[in-house]
Amino acid sequence: MSLPRVLITNTVPDTILEPLRGLAEVILGPDGGLTTPRDEVLQLAPELVGIINQGELRVDAELLDRSPKLRIVANVAAGYNNMNTELMAARGVWGTNTPDAFYEATADFTLALILAVARFLAKGDRYVRAGQWKRFEPGVWDGVLLSGKTLGIVGYGRTGQAVATRARAFGMNIIYTRRQTTTDPAYRSLDALLAEADFVSLHVPLLPQTHHLIDARRLAQMKRGAYLINMARGPVVDEEALVRALQSGHLAGAGLDVFENEPEVHPALLTMENVVLAPHVGGGTRESRHAARLLCAENVAAVLRGERPLTPVNEPEMAR
Repeated sequence: MSLPRVLITNTVPDTILEPLRGLAEVILGPDGGLTTPRDEVLQLAPELVGIINQGELRVDAELLDRSPKLRIVANVAAGYNNMNTELMAARGVWGTNTPDAFYEATADFTLALILAVARFLAKGDRYVRAGQWKRFEPGVWDGVLLSGKTLGIVGYGRTGQAVATRARAFGMNIIYTRRQTTTDPAYRSLDALLAEADFVSLHVPLLPQTHHLIDARRLAQMKRGAYLINMARGPVVDEEALVRALQSGHLAGAGLDVFENEPEVHPALLTMENVVLAPHVGGGTRESRHAARLLCAENVAAVLRGERPLTPVNEPEMAR
C-alpha cells in the first residue's frame, strides 16, 4: 500500500524528513532558494495530504478545490496571511505556523537595520567599493547615537519584546503599543508612540486592520527626523506615502526588510541613500530555518497519525 504524499515546496536537509519517515512519501521542490511554482503545486494537488511551504503559497479555493485529500498546510513562517484559514477549516484542512522559530533572529536583524540606517552603513559600503574614498573625512559620515534615543515598538509580542531587550543594551529608551492596553508606563497608544519615538519598528501581523496601518496621516505624526523600520509585512506600510515622507525630509531614513508588492520595490526607494533594503530575510538564520522546518514536519506527522498539530492557526470542523 502506497504512503500518502506530502509536498515540501523546496529542498530541505534529510534531518527535516525524519518525523515523516514511514508516514508519508515526500516530494521535494527545487533547491537554490527556489520554491515549487504554483502551477506545479496545482498539478500535484489531487494526490497531496500535506504541504509544507515557506508561506509563499496562496491556499485558496482554487487550491482546495483541487486537493480532496489535503489535511494540513504547514507554513515555515510565523505569518499565515497566505492561508484562507476559515475556508480550510470548513474543508477539514489544518493550517499551522511556526510562532517561535524566527523571533530571535528577527530581533537581531531589526537592530542590524536600526544600526545600518543610523550609521549610513550601506551607503558607506557602496562608497568604499566604488573607489570614492580618498581620505579621512571627519564629520561627513556622522550618524546618530542610539544611546538615549527612544525606540517605539509597534506590536509587542515575542519579537517586539526581544527587540526591546537588545535595544536596551544600546541604551535606548523603550516605548511600545499593542492591541491590549496596560498600565505599564512604557505603553503608549499608537498615535502617542509615533509622536514620541526617534525610531519606530513594526512587528505586527498582516491583518485587515493592519493593512496600511502606517499611512500618510500616521507618517505625518512621526517626529521630524525619525526613522521607520519595517520588519512586519510590506502592506502594513503605505509605500507610496513612505516615499513622500522620505522625499520631503520629514523622515530621516528607513530600514525595510519587507515591501508592499514583493518582490517589486517602489523605484524611488531604490535611489534613496538614506534607505536600507533587504530581501525579506530578517528571520532567516540556519538555526531558525532548521527549527521551523522541523516543526512543520512534526505538525504534518501529527495530523497523519490522527493527532492535533502542535501549532494550529485554525480548527477544522471535524476536529471540533
